[in-house]
Amino acid sequence: MHELPVTQSILEIALRHAQKSNAARIVNIHIVMGELSTMVDDSIQFYWDMIAEGTLAHGAKLHFRRVPAELQCMACFTKYHPKEMELLCPNCGSVGAKVISGEEFFVEAIDVEQT
Repeated sequence: MHELPVTQSILEIALRHAQKSNAARIVNIHIVMGELSTMVDDSIQFYWDMIAEGTLAHGAKLHFRRVPAELQCMACFTKYHPKEMELLCPNCGSVGAKVISGEEFFVEAIDVEQT
């Protein structure tokens, strides 16, 4: 259910940028989602279809780009991509790791049609 407020924020961002550029309508929205993000693409799309109706964003396509998770072991500093949420360092077996990437969630680009 936390996808609804996030989807509302995406819509607000898109509408704000469309208005600044005097767009006739929003065509595409490109969203970056880290592998470790708790957001679900299908849920965002579901809410999008409902809340975008009647706005400049009605009919706009959402495009999701996933960023793979990368961790760095805090013991030996090895950088690695966890497999199936296995957080053990493949080099030394330590469990302490720092997230380098994979938690991202942001609007990367908005494509509009001009009037």
